[in-house]
Amino acid sequence: MPEAQSVAVARIYLTEADHGAHKTLRQEIFTILHEQHRVRGVTVFRGIAGFGDSGEVHASDILRLKVDLPIVIEFFDQPAVVDEVIKLLVKMVPEGRILRWSATCF
Repeated sequence: MPEAQSVAVARIYLTEADHGAHKTLRQEIFTILHEQHRVRGVTVFRGIAGFGDSGEVHASDILRLKVDLPIVIEFFDQPAVVDEVIKLLVKMVPEGRILRWSATCF
């Protein structure tokens, strides 16, 4: 069995309509994770429905004129790396949309 390693995992909740300074917020975050910090693993999920604190439903159905689907970005790396990235992200991402927890990687 491989040796277990402690990592930190972070998850960011967005919608397709969330915008950064120059691109979509998803694109800007992905660039930070990939090019600036080269984190160990990143996955971007596109949801079919969701809602947040406001209660506004973001869903893909034929009756909605505007489609603004949920996006989740999840990444992991050494805890120090994840904490450094989160320091940047809290300036970009609306409050209450970033989660972080410890995990074991095998």
